[in-house]
Amino acid sequence: VQLQASGGGFVQAGGSLRLSCVISGFIPENYGIGWFRQAPGKEREGVSCISHTNGSTYYADFVSGRFTISRDVTKNTVYLQMSTLKPEDTGVYYCAVDRLWALVANMKYGYVYGMHYWGKGTLVTVSS
Repeated sequence: VQLQASGGGFVQAGGSLRLSCVISGFIPENYGIGWFRQAPGKEREGVSCISHTNGSTYYADFVSGRFTISRDVTKNTVYLQMSTLKPEDTGVYYCAVDRLWALVANMKYGYVYGMHYWGKGTLVTVSS
């Protein structure tokens, strides 16, 4: 599985960005695609994930309704629409593919399970 994330950039607080993750290769049933982020000097954390099987979505608590994960199966692409961005959302955003239960756990409890497949990150910078 190969993943390519894009869409990062520089935005002012309160603004929006949409990240894209193009996926190639076979994804097994019961797997999902997740978005993670890592701020300078901080640990990687889960942001959101979506089931490859049925499109169910999950979010970390800090998202608080500001982000929406979605997918376009015809384009093999998963999106992360981010709105009402805050300076603390600054970081490198990565997409990953792994077992859905591990992705959901990473959303709930922090980055506790290593992911099998990663894309290169895309930098999001939110200015105050």
